[in-house]
Amino acid sequence: MLKVFHTADWHIGQNFYGYDRKDEHLCFFKWLKKQVNEQSPDVLIIAGDVFDTPNPSAESQKIYYRLLREITAENPCLHIIIIAGNHDSAARLEAPSPLLEEMNVIIKGVIKRKQDGEIDCNDLLIPIVKNGETLAWCVAVPYLRQGDYPPAENHTKGIELMYEALYTELEKIRTPEQAVIVTGHLQAREACLSEKDRSERTIIGGLECVSTDIFANRDIAYVALGHLHRHQTVAGYENIQYAGSPLPMSFAEKYYEQGINLVKFNGNKIETVERIPFEPPVKLLSLPFEPRPLNEVLNEINKLPDGEITARSPYLEVKVLLTQPEPSIRYRIENALNGKSVRLASTVSHRFDSNESPAKKIEYDDLKEIDPVEIAQIAYRNEYSEEMPEVLKKLLKNVITELCKEL
Repeated sequence: MLKVFHTADWHIGQNFYGYDRKDEHLCFFKWLKKQVNEQSPDVLIIAGDVFDTPNPSAESQKIYYRLLREITAENPCLHIIIIAGNHDSAARLEAPSPLLEEMNVIIKGVIKRKQDGEIDCNDLLIPIVKNGETLAWCVAVPYLRQGDYPPAENHTKGIELMYEALYTELEKIRTPEQAVIVTGHLQAREACLSEKDRSERTIIGGLECVSTDIFANRDIAYVALGHLHRHQTVAGYENIQYAGSPLPMSFAEKYYEQGINLVKFNGNKIETVERIPFEPPVKLLSLPFEPRPLNEVLNEINKLPDGEITARSPYLEVKVLLTQPEPSIRYRIENALNGKSVRLASTVSHRFDSNESPAKKIEYDDLKEIDPVEIAQIAYRNEYSEEMPEVLKKLLKNVITELCKEL
């Protein structure tokens, strides 16, 4: 029996609308250590985005390394496998590997190459040994950037070729009774994204999306994915899962179910995948449920509980429906929140215009006639509920003019 914990997208050091989340991360790590001590997994997989930025603060790194030291000291037989995500610096994450490998911590971020320039596939194949026997192999693939994978016609094809090359090398050394665990920090084409979640948004048009076919048609026991913050199985495959983030990264994620996956293997197949839920210490509130006029919003704020603001006070998003310009909106909301035990994180203004005509269906030929500046003005108006400043319009027109000269 082999037991694996799958987690991802910690985003240590995230600044949430100006608020430090150190206390929240420490709460999760305390809970994670407790789960490891109680469940005694053989492997802990962290599927990317350990940090929120490529250049994390000294404090964020201290939290991370203290966790690794404490968790390995209390569980010396635990294998920890970490891959870099798109938010991580692959080289920075890998830098302490010579020291961490002594603690049974393996980190993969940089795609290494042989002297002839070929990708060193074997560097990403990690044996999982228990009681002197190799029970499984982990194909530890980090977030792949352009140049990390074999030459290909596009990004998606390059990722597919990379996994194919790794499978080919693995079959040379793996025996049939050994389970195969594959990692990835990517967006699966069949996965669910929140429409309003910018923290998950990738390249325009989904150019980074990868089909689950690269996993589904192989003898793979489990695929441990990171990158998307919602916990989910993908395309109906129980063995292909995103662990999700332990903390909501935006208000669009306030209803996500945080936690980790416990995967149990029987031989070379999974026996069960169990979700272990984690309750984040800080709630995210959106008030009201749908945007309402400012006076109604202020009445809702008055109903919030009174009290002191602490590190566990909820984050608050206020949604206001504007029927006319309201320059004092932020001031009035902050005044109404005096003495309330919440932390104002975001004020979102939605513009309402009763004179707007019904939306027109735009055909392909219409798109060719639309002025790009007009599109930008509409987007700006929808986002900020006001007209785009003249200086921005002028800059945008200059950029478009220069681009047209190049075409």
